[in-house]
Amino acid sequence: MSPKQQRGEATVDQLLTAALQVYGQSGQQGFTVSAVTTASGVSLGSLYHHFGSFDGLAAGLYIRCMEQLCDEVFASVGRTRTARTGVRALVKAYLRFTVERRDMALFLHASAYSGYLAAHAEEIRAVKAAKFAAIAQWLAPRIAAGEVADLPAPVLEVLVMGPIEEAARRWLSSTYDIDLKQAERILPDRIWRSLQPDPAG
Repeated sequence: MSPKQQRGEATVDQLLTAALQVYGQSGQQGFTVSAVTTASGVSLGSLYHHFGSFDGLAAGLYIRCMEQLCDEVFASVGRTRTARTGVRALVKAYLRFTVERRDMALFLHASAYSGYLAAHAEEIRAVKAAKFAAIAQWLAPRIAAGEVADLPAPVLEVLVMGPIEEAARRWLSSTYDIDLKQAERILPDRIWRSLQPDPAG
């Protein structure tokens, strides 16, 4: 990598790190281009050079947070041997990420209906597909062995991720009261039951 490329990567990292810091401290209302350029010390022209727009920067931050979450969660699943222990590991890793990387988790959950996701949908979808391929590969032999119901991939994702994401969203929101430790104890077995094949006959 040339020195110019290294400087470019360092600037991108600087902007994304500052953007997350601004969001964590000021929330969605304070998440502005001027706040990010001030916090990062990077010029507006440089931000637009690397990301094209402020929406592009926000999409870049979303992708970084999503990759970090997927890497941590899927690594924990990959170390398990059965589908049931995989579900338990996934729940624990996701909720641990929510607590330990609260700013990232908050940005991910708050971004669900933001314009920058729609504007960069193809890029985000491609990154997500690449990350989720690891889980699909892990699940395939367990589905073939009859350990997990042979359901469409989007349905499996909803059954597994839906309850965990909702628990995290409620914990992150000041308007809800949920005990994540309690959720961590209850959710794995409940999710596991939803994944089991129907009894024969």
